[in-house]
Amino acid sequence: QVQLVESGGGLVQSGGSLRLSCAASGPTVSRHTMGWFRQAPGKERERVAATNWSGTTTYYAPTVKGRFTISADNSKTMVYLQMTNLKPEETAVDYCASNSAGKSVIGPYDYWGQGTQVTVSA
Repeated sequence: QVQLVESGGGLVQSGGSLRLSCAASGPTVSRHTMGWFRQAPGKERERVAATNWSGTTTYYAPTVKGRFTISADNSKTMVYLQMTNLKPEETAVDYCASNSAGKSVIGPYDYWGQGTQVTVSA
């Protein structure tokens, strides 16, 4: 059974930074690819960033490229999302997810955490 637990969300001012963490557990999780998604109020969920455990393949949404950094620590099965220069429109629930097929950072993602709220004030 795969479990994903996010932490690190909170309230930050526009232009500020936050670091999200995802603790991944389960017998096969080290073979998954990992991603961060977000869902803003009234909007569809969108993929923000993704990586394999070695960090050799990553993906960033165009809107976050250059501001967000995804990283993974295979020894701890932890995935991180460092977010900088945050904008009010990035207020959302952020989710950690994993792709059990493990072949692509694009997806499909079939395991999800509960989410952590990120609120960016103007």
